[in-house]
Amino acid sequence: YEVGEIHGYPYFSMKYVAGETLGQRLARGPLLPREAASILSRVAMAVHFAHQQGILHRDLKPSNILLDENGQPHIMDFGLAKRSSDVESLTRTGAILGTPAYMAPEQAGAQRGNVGPASDVYGLGSILYHMLTGHAPFQAASPVDIVLMVLEQDPVPPRMVSPAVDRDLEMITLRCLQKPIDLRYRDALGLANDLDAYLNDESISARSGRLPQVMSRW
Repeated sequence: YEVGEIHGYPYFSMKYVAGETLGQRLARGPLLPREAASILSRVAMAVHFAHQQGILHRDLKPSNILLDENGQPHIMDFGLAKRSSDVESLTRTGAILGTPAYMAPEQAGAQRGNVGPASDVYGLGSILYHMLTGHAPFQAASPVDIVLMVLEQDPVPPRMVSPAVDRDLEMITLRCLQKPIDLRYRDALGLANDLDAYLNDESISARSGRLPQVMSRW
């Protein structure tokens, strides 16, 4: 709302949101499938709006989503955000920007020039995976080990972790988490539309195209 300085100390003020983070909520266990889909659909629409303004978040994770007292999600912490038209300034240093457990392969690896809206879609899929199973897609003893898993391994399908997960939600989740960018949703709006289709008991787009063949081979 405001940026300024008082007695030599810079400050900025933001809207106060009473509630808890999604990370705090998930510490008590997974969400019911329809609740998870409803929350992530709204988050995906907000991410799509940011992308339309040319902004990539690059650090989407449960602790960066606030749930207010009415259960409405609010995305926060744009500290690693960048304009999609900007040149990546840290590519040469090899620094990793983001949280490994929720980070897209191109963001964790050497292809940071490919970081774009589909990278945030991957992050949204990681959040959905956590909401459905109770943990992130990849878990390891150290951040370096997690990065290697993100680059080299596929996540365990959600229904193998929790058989109660709906098959359509599993397909939506795994489409987000595909390592090849062209196998993911093209944008966050496509993800939101599929989640809404699931909530309305309609056919989802994740069951069309190449992904079912990829899943069959998997």
